[in-house]
Amino acid sequence: MVNLLSCLLLVLLSLHYFVACLAANTKNITTDQSALLAFKSLITSDPYDMLANNWSTSSSVCSWVGVTCDERHGRVHSLILQNMSLRGIVSPNLGNMSFLVILDLKNNSFSGQFPKELCRLHKLRVLHISYNKFEGGIPAALGDLSQLQYLYLGANNFSGFVPQSIGKLRQLKELDTIQNRLSGPIPQSISNLSSLERIGLSFNYFSAVNTKNITTDQSALLAFKSLITSDPNVCNWVGATCDGRYGRVHSLILRNMSLRGTVSPNLRNLSILVILDLKNNSFSCQFPKELCRLHILKVLRISYNEFEGEIPVTLGDLSRLQYLYLDANNFSGFIPQSIGNLRWLKEY
Repeated sequence: MVNLLSCLLLVLLSLHYFVACLAANTKNITTDQSALLAFKSLITSDPYDMLANNWSTSSSVCSWVGVTCDERHGRVHSLILQNMSLRGIVSPNLGNMSFLVILDLKNNSFSGQFPKELCRLHKLRVLHISYNKFEGGIPAALGDLSQLQYLYLGANNFSGFVPQSIGKLRQLKELDTIQNRLSGPIPQSISNLSSLERIGLSFNYFSAVNTKNITTDQSALLAFKSLITSDPNVCNWVGATCDGRYGRVHSLILRNMSLRGTVSPNLRNLSILVILDLKNNSFSCQFPKELCRLHILKVLRISYNEFEGEIPVTLGDLSRLQYLYLDANNFSGFIPQSIGNLRWLKEY
């Protein structure tokens, strides 16, 4: 009898716990639902009716377009609404979605200031709001997102300084603030970002680094360099990778290195080059026609530089090209018909 009562008591306690958890989860998902409905209410244009026809209280939040829920907690885990042509401002209520890990609003027309309330999303790992119309300053509270790994703020109208608090994001792997109106010095705290793998700061109005004392360092380093014999093995040079079979340069990757100058026509002599990546530097000249002799080239990436003039007709001779990136330069004129010869092209 005692054992039976004990078992019954255990069942009742378990049932009580289950009901309590269910009630708590229901309450929490209601919080997420309310936040998303508040977000929807501030959308002024939804040309494809993606939210209008789908975000409804008659269906589960977890089935809404762009919403993914965490199976364990039953809370909204990610909100991905990129490329939907949405227009409006971002509701501060999104700051209540305490389990949100991914927020991706890329390539819409959201405007207004950066919602400071987003800085309460302490589990957030990905924040992608590039290619919108956000304006005003980047809030110092952004540094409170201690779990953030990917931060994309590029192609907006942000202005003012990048806050020093950005240096608190020790988990950050990628930081992109390109094409804004940011000014002032680049914060020294960026050097604290020990996990950083990629950074994009170009096309802003950052002030120049104080060079008053740097010339002494420059002279010392150049003198040091002059006493070193160059490594005769080109395969050890920064950015160059050699093909194991032929022992020739297979790829040249010099992206994000702040290089300035023109591209030498001698690159045409790298006859087994497959990848040429000069993205995000300051190369300025016309498109080097000599590159069109690299007949086994598969990847040509010269985005985010200052190339100018026309795209040469001979580009169509790169018959094996699969990836071609020419964006964010100063090219002019027509796209040549010969581009149609690039039968293997996957991205352009």
